[in-house]
Amino acid sequence: MNKPLQDLIRFLCTALLVMVAAVTINFVVDPLQIFRPARLFTPMYSEDSRLQDAGLIRSQEYDTLFMGTSLAMHFRQSDVDRVLGVKSLKLALNGSSSREQAFVLDVALARHPNRVIWEVDDWIFHDTPEIDADVYFPANLYRRNATGIAGYLLNGAMAREAVWIAARSIPPLEPVITRLTGEPLFKFTLAKVDDINAHRSDDDNAMYNAGRAMAAFRFITDPVRRKFLLDDTDYAMKVRVFERDAIGLIQANPDVPFDIYLPPYSILQWVALRDTSPQTLESVYAFSAYFCRRLMDFSNIRLFDFRAVSEVTHDLNNYSDVIHHSPAINLKVLGWLAEGKYRVERAAPTRYLDELKSQVEVYRVEDAER
Repeated sequence: MNKPLQDLIRFLCTALLVMVAAVTINFVVDPLQIFRPARLFTPMYSEDSRLQDAGLIRSQEYDTLFMGTSLAMHFRQSDVDRVLGVKSLKLALNGSSSREQAFVLDVALARHPNRVIWEVDDWIFHDTPEIDADVYFPANLYRRNATGIAGYLLNGAMAREAVWIAARSIPPLEPVITRLTGEPLFKFTLAKVDDINAHRSDDDNAMYNAGRAMAAFRFITDPVRRKFLLDDTDYAMKVRVFERDAIGLIQANPDVPFDIYLPPYSILQWVALRDTSPQTLESVYAFSAYFCRRLMDFSNIRLFDFRAVSEVTHDLNNYSDVIHHSPAINLKVLGWLAEGKYRVERAAPTRYLDELKSQVEVYRVEDAER
């Protein structure tokens, strides 16, 4: 046998051994807990929700799903459970579209939870590529089909995480390994599900204050950037996507109660549209009216609208920008849901939208800047 052929055989054998090693460690440790809840090794979790949710759906026990965008992502599951008396699973996805959210909920609903709590932003209903065309979303891993499982088991980066998770599970090594395996080199750095994408309470003063909210307002209304506020003008597209993703999911699960809520953006979000793109604001209002009326057609829906709760939305110290509110407001939202406050009634589906319109019409930014 000549030397080039020997070298090729050695290379192929080495590659095969590496693949076998990766498959073995990934299957045994199972960093995402795709195959089984963690038993042999201490579970660790990632803040990459698009990846981590695929494992949480399989490994956690829950009776309630909590979905949303970045406005829902920083809720703590323990708070949801305590205030609402449920066993929840937070699946919120930062910057997500309705297509992504509906896909994840559909997979989780296969485990027959009793309830879905869904934070819905106005802008999630947009045309986006098919879920399988999104390179950042591991759709096949959620499906647990051959492609998804093979990609998971053969993933070298996942094998590295698995090695460190196994090492951290050895008590004498745990303190040292924990210090060595922080971000950004490793994804799985959290020991508790409750800590996934949850702020510490001491972040509030630094992140949430009127100065940051006003700075964000000035940024998005700057003439150079305000064109991005035109993104919500296609009413027909938003209705079509809403019907496909939200209504399609609701109709497919008639026995599951959905609590859907519209979050309390700061008043500055609406005033920014009023002052820079009134046609966009009118389109958003029109879609919102359709959204509220359409959801009243379903007996398994409770809709809550928190957008006109002025004691929150006009207090800019509650915000880090024009839409993202503090953990203290998270608790208020949960309390409102528990009490049934600001629920949209079938007899007056646009009541709170009309209140919002009135507030936006008379609000003066200069008063807030004093």
